[in-house]
Amino acid sequence: MYASVTDRGYEGSVGGSGTILIPSRFVWRHGGRRVFLTGSFTRWSEHIPMSPMEGCPSVFQVICSLMPGYHQYKFNVDGEWRHDIEQPIANGTYGVVNTIYVLREPDILPAILSAETTSRSHMEVDNDVFGHAEANPRMSESDLEVSRRRISEFLSGQTAYELLPESGKVIALDVNLPVKQAFHVLYEQDVSMAPLWDFHSSRFVGVLSAMDFILILKELGNHGSNLTEEQLETHTIAAWKEGKLKQRRALDINGVSDPHCFVHAGPKECLKDVALKVLQNKVSTIPIIHSSPEDGPIPQLLHLASLSGILKCICRHFKHSAGSLPILQLPIGSIPLGTWVPRVGDPNGQPLAMLRPNASLGAALSMFVQAKVSSIPVVDDNDSLLDIYSRSDITALAKDKAYARISLDEISIHQALLLGQDANAPYGLYNGHRCHMCLRSDSLHKVMERLASPGVRRLVIVEAGSKRVEGIISLSDVFRFLLG
Repeated sequence: MYASVTDRGYEGSVGGSGTILIPSRFVWRHGGRRVFLTGSFTRWSEHIPMSPMEGCPSVFQVICSLMPGYHQYKFNVDGEWRHDIEQPIANGTYGVVNTIYVLREPDILPAILSAETTSRSHMEVDNDVFGHAEANPRMSESDLEVSRRRISEFLSGQTAYELLPESGKVIALDVNLPVKQAFHVLYEQDVSMAPLWDFHSSRFVGVLSAMDFILILKELGNHGSNLTEEQLETHTIAAWKEGKLKQRRALDINGVSDPHCFVHAGPKECLKDVALKVLQNKVSTIPIIHSSPEDGPIPQLLHLASLSGILKCICRHFKHSAGSLPILQLPIGSIPLGTWVPRVGDPNGQPLAMLRPNASLGAALSMFVQAKVSSIPVVDDNDSLLDIYSRSDITALAKDKAYARISLDEISIHQALLLGQDANAPYGLYNGHRCHMCLRSDSLHKVMERLASPGVRRLVIVEAGSKRVEGIISLSDVFRFLLG
């Protein structure tokens, strides 16, 4: 449930001076027994109690009605003053504080003030507020244009050098390496893809990814396949890639095959161009390769660039000036972002790809190929989130040659997930950080901060309390929206 307070008025009301008060949700996600909120909107004198979220007692939240504009706030957790490192921060009179910029929302206030909503619980009111926002987007075209222009200008002024870590390693594979051995390397190094190096031509010629492993497993499971498990021991990456290229040419009715050229970027390319290459070529990462006559004929593999790294640069740059990007404070339920479960009765809605734990691994692999998705939420009979199965999880089948002992149509998603976990690890949603979630009421800024974290490629949008899946947001979705 939500606690609720107002800023000199009732929730969603109009102040005595005619100023509209905007319902704004504050969330503390870092545990505690008693959590209070205070800020500039209480003159730093009143401590507002926050309530634990239903079904998730470590998350506290409260709705406050605030005047439009800039506000500062802080949390008191078990007697200790804290700020949330995941939210925008600034240095204020009371030390490091969080900040929020509240936009004016006249279009949705009548719905909030209706007799129907006043009799509901605060949890339902919160969901209804953003449900109305989704139907009547609160972002103006000018706000969207300003935000996109500033982000575009920033990315155009930064180069791929910004993405290079101070230290680290990048895995590359010899194109003549046996496919089986290559996937063992991906699993052991905990990476989902690697650039391919051709010693004969002294250049990088492509990448080997988890999708290649998926296609190989599907071909092994095909009774008419020319590829056997024995051949997989000696079948090279080059032979596999050449075979797939011939298949594409044979299926190309126009006689013009898609060679799937090697997509890469140079360290001096701007971040906007790198991001656009990722989006346009529908890849998850792009190798950053340095090549110049002064350094010799051998190109240098510097880094594997991803949208996550670029998003981290955006978040870092605008961390203390989030107010300059008006769209960042909008809830994700109010903007055209991500893939959502279609509304009941929507004739044009496309179903969101989801599977039950007892669904076969073969069904999941087919969904990866046919629906062209990179991850599939695993849900119970009520569509509540249990886990998530991603393309990169397929490399776990390289462990102890599990792929040679299973049948894709007989092993379940639940069993496949267990193959990639430690023997003593619990299964499901609360096993570490496999499932990264958000609510439709979370701001775009909060979603971007989470997606900029290492290893996070998408967020599953869930209903508060029930964890029922409502949609999914990927890094690609965010960049398509930000870049237009």
